[in-house]
This record gives sequence, C-alpha cells and structure tokens, in this order.
Amino acid sequence: MTDSPVRTTKPRQVRPATEGWTQKKDAEGRPLLQFASPKRGKPPVHLADFTPEQRVEKVKELGLPGFRAKQLEKHYFQHWTHNPADMTDLPAEGREEFVHGMLPPLLTEVRRLETDRGDTIKFLWKLHDGALVESVLMRYPGRITLCVSSQAGCGMNCPFCATGQAGLTRNMSAAEIIEQIVRANRLIADGGLGGKKKDDHSAERVSNIVFMGMGEPLANYARVMQAVRVMTDKQHGLGMSARGITVSTVGLVPAITKLANEDIPVTFALSLHAPDDKLRDELIPVNSRWKVDEALDAARAYFDKTGRRVSIEYALIKDMNDHGWRADLLAEKLNARGRGWVHVNPIPLNPTPGSIWTASDVPVQNEFVRRLNDAGIPTTLRDTRGKEIDGACGQLVATEEDEAVAAATPLED
Repeated sequence: MTDSPVRTTKPRQVRPATEGWTQKKDAEGRPLLQFASPKRGKPPVHLADFTPEQRVEKVKELGLPGFRAKQLEKHYFQHWTHNPADMTDLPAEGREEFVHGMLPPLLTEVRRLETDRGDTIKFLWKLHDGALVESVLMRYPGRITLCVSSQAGCGMNCPFCATGQAGLTRNMSAAEIIEQIVRANRLIADGGLGGKKKDDHSAERVSNIVFMGMGEPLANYARVMQAVRVMTDKQHGLGMSARGITVSTVGLVPAITKLANEDIPVTFALSLHAPDDKLRDELIPVNSRWKVDEALDAARAYFDKTGRRVSIEYALIKDMNDHGWRADLLAEKLNARGRGWVHVNPIPLNPTPGSIWTASDVPVQNEFVRRLNDAGIPTTLRDTRGKEIDGACGQLVATEEDEAVAAATPLED
C-alpha cells in the first residue's frame, strides 16, 4: 500500500484589470505617466511661496518697512488667520490691501464630512481655477495628523487608486499645500475636531503631516520641498518637527536621492505594493522606469544618508499581491539590504469606484504580517481611518456630486 500524493493548491492570482474606467495609455500601449503639470493659470503668489528674505523684499516693494513681514508671519503661521481685522498691530490705513496682497485666498471649502465621532474630518477644497483637492484631518491619542494633497489629481495612473484614475489636473503651489494645514489648525483652535481624552496632553494643532493625499509628492518636488521648509521653520514658519512629516512616493528614484540630500530628516515612505517586477509593472506603472530593486536601493540609501527608518507601504489586495510567497520575497529583499533600516505598513485595500478589487481576508492579512515579522522585518498592519467618508488611502477623488457642489460654491474673497 502506497501513500496518496499530497495535493497542493496553487495560490489564486488575479490579473490586474480595470472596470468602469479606461486606463490612459501612451502611443505604445503602456500606461500613461504624467510627470509635467498641465499648463493652467498659476495660483496667486502668497507669503508661503517666498523664502523669509523674499518676504521682506516683497513687503518693501509694497512700500512698507521690512519688519512687517515678521508680523504677517506671526499672524498666519502662529495664529492661523488671514483676516486683516485680526491684525491690529498693522497700520489701519492700507491694511486690507496689504494683507490681501500677501495672503491672497487660495482654498475655498466646498464641503466637510466627519466620521469616527468627529475625530476624522475630510475637506473638499476648490482652488482658484476650480480644481478640486481633498485633505483629511485625524485625531489620534497624543497627536493630530493631517493628510495633505500636493497635486490636483495624480499622473501616476495606478489602477487601484481613485486619485490615479482621475489623472493629473495640475501641481499645487507650496502655499496651497501650507494653507491646508493653516485651515486645519484654525478649525482645531475653534473646537472643530472631536474632543481629546483627559490624559492627552498634546498641543491642539496639527503635529503630523502625511503627503498621502492627492498626487505624487516627488513629481511636484520643488513646491513640496518649499512647503516642507515652511512647515519646519521655527522662526518664520509653522515650527513643526521634520520627524513628524512623512513624504511618500511610488518610486521616483532620482527624486528619492535628491530628497536624501536635502538635510531635512523627514520620514520617507515608499509605496511598494508588490515585491516582484512582473506584478508591480501593472500595479504601479512607474515601475516601468525604475524597478523594485532600484527603488529599494534608493530607499536604503535614504536611511544611510539620514539615519531615518524608511516605511514601506503595501496595500493588501485580495488574490492579487497578498500571497505568502510575496511576503517571503519582500522580507528577503529587505533583509538583503541589512537590518534595522525599514518598517513595513501593510494596509487593507480601500475600495474605489469601478474596481472589482477588495481587501485581503483577515486571516490572509495576518499571515502576511506574521511572515514578515518572523523574518525579522518590523511590520504593523495600518489603521484605516475615514473609509466611511471615502477619506482613506487611495480613495481621495472628486466625485460628480463634489463637482456639482463645487460649481455652486463661489470662491472665497
């Protein structure tokens, strides 16, 4: 009598596909990548677009002494106001024209959605040219995080991301990025975010920034870095800690190298989503330019240069990229580049309109995390906040309803 052969079932592999929308392709049939911002009218130049030195010069051009720039910085970056009536230390004569000239309106709030008992708020903003962007404000124990947009839309064309499906409308200015924080801080100061617990002694303002809203931050490099400098400037800006700022990318390798040389120790996050080029080519079209190993080498170099541990973001998609062997391959590739330099954040996929894909089953998620941790890779399944209001990772996009409401909303003066 012989033993029966053990049957093994091959893990199901779903091929990436799009439903309900057509992925933009180039002349050779490859997913279209948009690195350059389409030409549109530029947003008004704002205090936050200038360096501190340029602000002084601009104020002098307007016929006022240079020290007025410092007063304006204090009102905007510390008191989160652009209302001339709040600025009684400025001369009454010409105050309104001066303030509007230096702090022109940038964002008009179109709508606001809340969930998590008021601890999560999603904003829909209309920019000066009618472009729409979103940001998400989240209270956690001991910190307040704002997920900011850096572009209206996104040109990276990832098929599982609602923002990527929309394509790129334009880059945002540094000041438009900063204004999202200032407006959030104003709302918090006015008591507009869910009440904090009694044992929470954190400051009542945004403490953490994640560039995980609309857009590929490193495709808008110069403006994102100007915004980061304003965020971290203790004397002339928001005075935030660079360690509380996370800049993410789908893998623009030359820009990762550039970021490492900035001497600003922000947290760096690589949105990987697949450890093998065959799948990642289809999930993340920019992988056709820079492969998995190139992106991981650049991430490791970021750690070597800055000493800041890198985050690997990995959306777990059912039957697509959640197989045990992919967890093992990811661990193998990360460990090949050393120990202690990386942390993996698997994220259950947040569903988007027009997609058949969904999050991995919970046991599969747990097995994926277990394999990575057992291989010595610190791994934490990430909390998904704001899913109920389409405010979670990969869900930010202006819907037809949003566009209709925005069309009826006049721009703020």
